[in-house]
Amino acid sequence: MDSTAGTVGGGDAASRPSPARGPTMKAVVRDRYGSAEVLDLRDVERPQVGDDDVLLRVRAAGLDRGAWHIMAGRPYLMRIAGYGLRRPKAAGLGSEVAGVVEAVGAAVTGFRAGESVFGTCRASFAEYALARPDRLARMPENLTLEQAAAVPVSAVTALQALRDRGRVEAGQRVLVIGASGGVGTFAVQIAKAFGAQVTGVCSTPKVDLVRSIGADHVIDYSHADITDDDQRYDVVLDIGGNRPLSQLRRVLTRHGTLVIVGGEGGGRWTGGIDRQLRAMALSPFVRQRLGTFIANESSADLDVLRALIETGAVTPVIDRVVALQQVPDAIRDLAAGRVRGKIVVAP
Repeated sequence: MDSTAGTVGGGDAASRPSPARGPTMKAVVRDRYGSAEVLDLRDVERPQVGDDDVLLRVRAAGLDRGAWHIMAGRPYLMRIAGYGLRRPKAAGLGSEVAGVVEAVGAAVTGFRAGESVFGTCRASFAEYALARPDRLARMPENLTLEQAAAVPVSAVTALQALRDRGRVEAGQRVLVIGASGGVGTFAVQIAKAFGAQVTGVCSTPKVDLVRSIGADHVIDYSHADITDDDQRYDVVLDIGGNRPLSQLRRVLTRHGTLVIVGGEGGGRWTGGIDRQLRAMALSPFVRQRLGTFIANESSADLDVLRALIETGAVTPVIDRVVALQQVPDAIRDLAAGRVRGKIVVAP
């Protein structure tokens, strides 16, 4: 879909030539914060590749929880952190991507046009997107582009939570709260790959899914609580939960580790961040390790995940694949908890 420049007219304002415009593309954009109603599918100018950029033709884009937060501008601390106080600084949305390299900047090495890659980028809910080369990696050989797009943010978050923060070892007991979601489905499989005994927590309709991806035990929170059986865990991974810190500590072993990944409780200003802050403040004064982290996407960890995927230890769980115009409905389902694993967008 290439747009041509306007024709040259006369000297009056009405006939003055319009500025030259480059090639265009379809993209999901928004001009303000809010619910899914603020999203619009428009023709916008295709991004121009800079010296340090990789231009991708997007074949698939993963929908992660961060997209909802960026769309809504909540918690408000995000706006203060640089996303834009009154209006979003960037119109586009989406960060997980799988696609084909269209062009590379003059300073980029390691990638060439025509290669299939996956990773993170800027505004992936579009036909083209720009990415940094240090956040891309070669596609896993046994995945489709739609499957690969579900990996970069969610699987890297699960990997870093278990390996770097939880320090999971073979034989340990791991509890994954939110085991049926994007991060959770990867966390269950990665913990199993590390040799842990895994218990997943989810709702009734998702019990079979969590069991099918390798969980040794499943707790249906609709009918039971994590504290009911007096089980203790070496690592508790709480993904987007809202359980009190005291309850999470009760199911940890004496020297166990709690890793809080996100949070959907709290008010508009802090969201669930206050719980993470309390955990970090308490941690130095107790034997248990309590904390949180911010995932850092990198080519190195994408390579680690590719190895796990190609051996069959990890497989993305795809709820469904949708078109660009269906992104608002997909985000509504994600926010309402109606998604198993990941939704993928295919431009």
